[in-house]
Amino acid sequence: MTSLPGSPTIGRHLEALYPGADHAAIGERLHELFASLRRRPLGAWSAADTVLITYGATVVAPGEAPLRTLRRFLDDYVGDGFSAVHILPFFPYSSDDGFSVIDYRIVDPALGDWTDIGAIADDYQLMVDLILNHASAQSAWFQQFRAGRAPGTDYFVTADPDADTSTVTRPRTHPLLQPVATPSGERHVWCTFGHDQVDLDFANPDVLLEFASILVDYLDRGATLIRLDAVAYLWKQLGTTSIHLEQTHTVVKLFAQLLAGRARLITETNVPHAENISYFGAGDEADAVYNFTLPPLVLDAFWHERSGPLQAWLTALDSPPPGRVFLNFLASHDGFGVRPAEGLLTTEEITALADRARALGGFVSEYDSPNGPRPYELNLSLADALGSVDRLVAAHALMAALPGVPAVYIHSLLATPADAAAVERTGNRRAINRVTLDDGELRAELADEASRPAQALRRITDLLAVRARQPAFDPAADLEPLDVGPTVVAFRRSHPDQRITVLANVGAERVDGFAPEIVDGGVDLISGQPIATLAPGQVGWVAD
Repeated sequence: MTSLPGSPTIGRHLEALYPGADHAAIGERLHELFASLRRRPLGAWSAADTVLITYGATVVAPGEAPLRTLRRFLDDYVGDGFSAVHILPFFPYSSDDGFSVIDYRIVDPALGDWTDIGAIADDYQLMVDLILNHASAQSAWFQQFRAGRAPGTDYFVTADPDADTSTVTRPRTHPLLQPVATPSGERHVWCTFGHDQVDLDFANPDVLLEFASILVDYLDRGATLIRLDAVAYLWKQLGTTSIHLEQTHTVVKLFAQLLAGRARLITETNVPHAENISYFGAGDEADAVYNFTLPPLVLDAFWHERSGPLQAWLTALDSPPPGRVFLNFLASHDGFGVRPAEGLLTTEEITALADRARALGGFVSEYDSPNGPRPYELNLSLADALGSVDRLVAAHALMAALPGVPAVYIHSLLATPADAAAVERTGNRRAINRVTLDDGELRAELADEASRPAQALRRITDLLAVRARQPAFDPAADLEPLDVGPTVVAFRRSHPDQRITVLANVGAERVDGFAPEIVDGGVDLISGQPIATLAPGQVGWVAD
């Protein structure tokens, strides 16, 4: 077999995944797929790295493909304020706003085409979802499964309906197995997330090779960041939890090896912190891991006007392996996952977050735990959760100062209110924060400098521009938590060329009287003034 970079390691991964298979043939096929891909000068992560998260059709204009409208929005309002754009699944789909993919290889014609994707990739690092865990029940693969035809007949996970699935970790409360009529009789397919999202069987090496081919296609189209959606559930094995299995980590390692020098790999695992960071491996898995613990702890801090749980977590936070980073975010197209706060907040405190979300007009999704249904996700907009542009900006200033790479959801950037009517219309709680904006109406709002969208957009992008120039905000710069008080989240970032002290007042009262060793006469990079006091909701980046 012609040598692949890292091919001995790749061979070991294949042996671990597929004992008894023809590993040489699988490896040769992987070589054929990846050999023609050029390597890119990816460099190290830096303070200038920032990600904008958006759907392809978040902003729409009559008679124009939404991806072209998105490109105009980026040109006119974002510019170089972000280095990367994550376009959420832009493929034909049947449900879950894109995450139930019918065809992985084409752009949804309702959005545009690959030329439109390429135009955005020309100016930004492009993040693309590789949705490995499941495919749409309307996909060609699943129609083949129903008809008993190759290759789809062997592409999906099935189980005996009488099998004991009680140990399986569930992110949803619907029945796990769904009956399907096939020429060989009724079969029961595994559906982790919904009956329209049928789980793929990576124990079949042909499925791995299919997705390796899809991955190469995305790289050829300009993707430099690959997000592995819901990857924790990838490998199924009865009698286990079927989450975070060793084989799942091996698949991530395999993709990381194949992508080395070609693109960066990001894992999306909405689970408690210790489980989440396991996807760094020993520095041989993800290049970045979504920091799912941050959103619920930030909500807890601002809602309960206390720094304690967030500060305690920062104090215990270990740095990722060298060259690896957290992808820090406050909100996304989904809700605020609260499972990552388990062990950091009590059951009663998590319940209090759920109660507060409902009181603000939001919704709460649940999952099955051994102790019955528990809150899984809070569904509301970040703008509604925080209540004012000042607090919205403050939360982003806190997030952007933490070690890692900041990612901002477009509706947070624009302070978009929740769309409760969309939940009623679609029956999907996540629709509350997936609003479609009219391009003309949005531009009119942004032309008014006093409007909430204009203020949020300007102030958050200004923050990120300041951040990009600070060596102390390099993802690898040291983090030193500071004990300042019960309503102030405080830490210091240190780099050989700079030191910045971050102070975030999450309380409702002014805070003053900082010790000299905390502020040390430095100037706040956000306001341009020395800090003697912190107003409610104020964040300072004090450089010295």
